[in-house]
Formats: sequence, C-alpha cells, structure tokens
Amino acid sequence: MHLAWTPADWEVEISAIRASGPGGQNVNKVSSAVHLRFDIHRSSLPAVIKERLLALSDQRITAEGVVVIKAQESRSQEQNRADALARLVALVQGVAHTPKARRATRPTYGSQQRRLAGKAQRGEVKSGRGKVRLD
Repeated sequence: MHLAWTPADWEVEISAIRASGPGGQNVNKVSSAVHLRFDIHRSSLPAVIKERLLALSDQRITAEGVVVIKAQESRSQEQNRADALARLVALVQGVAHTPKARRATRPTYGSQQRRLAGKAQRGEVKSGRGKVRLD
C-alpha cells in the first residue's frame, strides 16, 4: 500500500519553543525549535495505518496515541517546522509500506548436489590435516 499523505492543518499542532544545547545568546533569546503534536486517533488516516502506528514501539508516540516530534537542528523556525513535518510524513509512510509476504521455496536438486559436493570436498581437506602415521 503506497500512501502519498501530508497532514492537514487541523491535524497538526505546532508550537515554538526555545532550543536546548549550545548556541550562545541566540539560544536564550529566540524560540527557534519546534514541537509538533499529531493525534493519531483524531487524524484522517485510514484505520489500518492508525492501528500500525499505535502498535509501534516508538518513543515519539505517547500512551494516549499522540506523536510528539521535536525539531531543533536549524536556527530557522521555518526550517525546523518543515523538518518536523517531513519526519512525521516519513513515520507514517514507513508504516504504510507493507513488505511482500515471503513464500517458502524448496532448494533445487542442482543446488543440493553442489552443497553436498562442497561439504565432501571440505571434509577431504580436513581429514588430510590429521597426524601422519607410518604403517
């Protein structure tokens, strides 16, 4: 299932906060970091994807089913906002992708014969490593 999805404005709550870490005077004055909150239960996502998101053991998803993403890489609030939205979309699209089910197959006769021949050859090499007896 491929999902080309972007969240609607009402689905995402974005608030500006002060970034942590080094940055000198700029960190103390400017609220450039962004907190993004996305409620999975209230979203317009299909039910299957909601279930998969809630089943994830991701530290960004709270017990109430709210995705919280903090973006503070950039000094620009707009870039942090775009980064947070991109990370949310990547999280949802990662869950939307279902891997193809693997069907078990039997090894071919030729592959079995090659495997056994290789094992026999290896056994010959190892048996030649023993003590040399003069009988």
